[in-house]
Amino acid sequence: MKTAVVTDSNSGMTQSEAKDNLFILPMPFIIGEENYYEDINLSQSEFYEKLKSDAKISTSQPSYSEVTELWNKVLKDYDELVYIPMSSGLSESCASASRFAEDEYKGKVFVVNNQRISVTQRASVVEALSLVKQGKTASEVKEYLERTKMDSSIYITVQTLKYLKRGGRVTPAAAAIATMLSIKPVLQIQGEKLDKFAMVMNMNQAKSRMIQAVKNDLETRFKDLRADGKMALYIAHTNNYEAAEKFKEELAVAFPDLECKNIDPLSLSVSCHIGPGALALAVSRYKN
Repeated sequence: MKTAVVTDSNSGMTQSEAKDNLFILPMPFIIGEENYYEDINLSQSEFYEKLKSDAKISTSQPSYSEVTELWNKVLKDYDELVYIPMSSGLSESCASASRFAEDEYKGKVFVVNNQRISVTQRASVVEALSLVKQGKTASEVKEYLERTKMDSSIYITVQTLKYLKRGGRVTPAAAAIATMLSIKPVLQIQGEKLDKFAMVMNMNQAKSRMIQAVKNDLETRFKDLRADGKMALYIAHTNNYEAAEKFKEELAVAFPDLECKNIDPLSLSVSCHIGPGALALAVSRYKN
């Protein structure tokens, strides 16, 4: 069987990375009244310019035609494909794709409810490519990724509460009080959704709290995987690369036995809800 891997740009993977048997579906955005597609006619820099200008930005899931057009293109050259969309807890796109696959592509398209996004979704894509290279079928890759989907954690700290307030995740009163007291939230993604994890007073405390959270995960949930050398660190940011590079140096001291695999921009679908200046630390299985 000739098997392809398809993901969406919520993974943080760019169109330039779509080569060999990897294909990437650009995620749609509505800015003002115009439609944009990540990494097609909307770059990271253009997105943040529009965000800072207070343009009205909303995310949208890919349409039926956008998804199936790419699948049909891939299936001209491949017998089957594994589709790895963003977490079903964060978007309806996974459920929609599953329906499309069941109704019209049974035995050809295998949709993974991987419950990941951004750098941990990227880790799943890398594992999928490795499994395909080993000769695994799309069905076997789907089974593996769904079985191991919770072998990851993401912790995120934001520079401002402005965008969380705008999206209704923080009330205006709570945002005003937190801003006045210089309180910053640390958020977490554990599969299903973006949740509050802790409240701290500054960015240094936020980084320390994220490091401690990952240490705890590695000493408990991921203890055996760490011992087997199957876990790695990932850093993500929203228009904050210099701080992310400095954070990587701190992680090398805190986790001398773990490799930091990537420093990536957070996917724009997350960025529009948390704004620029954010930092994220993730730990994820990267070896099957």
